[in-house]
Amino acid sequence: MVICISKSGNTPEIKVLVPLIRSGGNKLIGIVCDVSSYLARQSDFVLNTTVEKEACPNNLAPTSSTAAQMAMGDALAVCLLEFKGFTDEDFAKFHPGGALGKRLYLRVSDIFMNNPKPEVHAGDSLGVIIMEISSKRLGATAVVDNGKLVGIITDGDLRRMLEKGDNALQVKAIDIMTRNPKSIPPNMMAVEALQLMKSNNITQLVVSEDNCYLGFIHLHDLLKEGII
Repeated sequence: MVICISKSGNTPEIKVLVPLIRSGGNKLIGIVCDVSSYLARQSDFVLNTTVEKEACPNNLAPTSSTAAQMAMGDALAVCLLEFKGFTDEDFAKFHPGGALGKRLYLRVSDIFMNNPKPEVHAGDSLGVIIMEISSKRLGATAVVDNGKLVGIITDGDLRRMLEKGDNALQVKAIDIMTRNPKSIPPNMMAVEALQLMKSNNITQLVVSEDNCYLGFIHLHDLLKEGII
């Protein structure tokens, strides 16, 4: 099946091409503005994209007509999607590289494994905490106990602690950590991680499963993947 798109339907190239198409036994669909044209007469199916006037000031250059033909193409595509029962999963399968496809198939587990895994223990000193956050460059560290997630400390927590004037030499992780931090399991979609970050006005999420600490996913990861 061949679709030919033409405003007039009478151009020399159309008159050369159509007989070749027909001789091959192909079905011909003409998307054309002149339903009495050569293309329309030779087509098995005619899609009428007639416009009253071109947007061109001289009413010559195809402008309104090309917009109408693009709209007809979109309509055909949507009808085909519905007819074939094309799903979100199909879209992701056939368009995996684009941002839309990634929103449909990319999971947290596909991303967080590439990140460092900052962690400290509840009794660790401020110096250890700062070194861990600084070296892993994610703006936060998890606080763990035997692999279990017990809290999180962000660079914002450090600033707030210093503003209060606490004795830095005596501060331990357990003193400044946020208990029950926002987290996400690895099998969740990356776009769900983005929504959770937005709704809580945060830039990173702890990845955990059954309260076991696995790592971090950061807003920058989603930017890099084109999710945003």
